[in-house]
Amino acid sequence: MTMFRWIVKVIRDDYGIEESRLTRHALLETELGLGIEQVEEVLGIIDRSFAIRFPDGTLDEVLRLEELCMLASWLKGLYRQPDFISERFAARCRAANPGMA
Repeated sequence: MTMFRWIVKVIRDDYGIEESRLTRHALLETELGLGIEQVEEVLGIIDRSFAIRFPDGTLDEVLRLEELCMLASWLKGLYRQPDFISERFAARCRAANPGMA
């Protein structure tokens, strides 16, 4: 299962959001209705499931479902560095995940 599909399944199953609303461009908070605490819980689930770490400030860089999936995939080594993140944040990601390729 791709990272995107896995994350969609978590959000759908754990937060009861209809899959039809879980599109790539959906804003996590405003369009999906997830609160900050819920988005942080999703980050924690991804952290534990894939042995990656999202650094502080992730929610300042990630607004959309697609961005979350791309960032998680990059942290896991499955995708290139996303264009939407700042170099400063990318450095924090690398520091939090020393095993990144």
